[in-house]
Amino acid sequence: MNNLRNSDAVAPVACTRPAFTRLIYLMLATLLAGGGLAVAGEPVPTIAEIAEGAHRSDQNKARNSYRHPAETLEFFGLERDMRVAEIWPAGGWYTEVIAPYFAGSEGAYIAAHWDPDSDVKFISNGVKGYMDKLAAYPDLYANVEMAVLMHPDKMAFAPAESLDMIVTFRNIHNWMGRSYAEDMFATMYKALKPGGTLGVVEHRGDPEVEQDPKAASGYVNQDYAITLAEHAGFRLVATSEINANPKDSKDHKSGVWTLPPTLRAGDKPEYRAIGESDRFTLKFVK
Repeated sequence: MNNLRNSDAVAPVACTRPAFTRLIYLMLATLLAGGGLAVAGEPVPTIAEIAEGAHRSDQNKARNSYRHPAETLEFFGLERDMRVAEIWPAGGWYTEVIAPYFAGSEGAYIAAHWDPDSDVKFISNGVKGYMDKLAAYPDLYANVEMAVLMHPDKMAFAPAESLDMIVTFRNIHNWMGRSYAEDMFATMYKALKPGGTLGVVEHRGDPEVEQDPKAASGYVNQDYAITLAEHAGFRLVATSEINANPKDSKDHKSGVWTLPPTLRAGDKPEYRAIGESDRFTLKFVK
């Protein structure tokens, strides 16, 4: 794991590539549920296998049925030789799935996280918890590079045109609530190589309801999100219904947080029956 506070790269772990690759594969073989993983020179674990790995909590694995990580990342076009950044990975749900996929490869996973030096305890504690997660499996997360991305003065999370892919999950509403969604899309555009991919998942709002510019409900209309990305220079190339949920009426008293896993309005059977929110899944290119 590389502990970065800016966009400067850090050299990989000091170990010969064949030995390092074999070590990582053996580590994954131990962690992945069911075992049977081949070592160096043979097929590496699939995203679907990693998503069910023993390094993940039962609680996190239970959400696979709503978040569809293997299908989502396949839709985005994730490859092991890429340099991929995740914007605001929070507790690291997707880190657990993406980062081990790069183990023993020439690729890298960049965690563009909050500022660990923030005076806001929620932010600094969140980063600490994330770092603790990485430290628990240092070999598994050896290809992780840490970076800071915080508006307005810590936006250079990666050198310009250095990334093959950027992904972000359910974060647009957070940026809208703070009135800097446009700036976040602009900084992502700058970091991507020409032809690079931006993959976005977000709680999908009701298109019949005018978009609240602050997205106070947590929902974002799909067309509104597409416009934000296009204004930054991105081109929409594909949409997917992988993460759709037609049971979600999107008119809940406590917004999207009414639904699992937050259940802000109470743990009621009707909310459990709906499941997690309806979400759009969008693929853009620079």
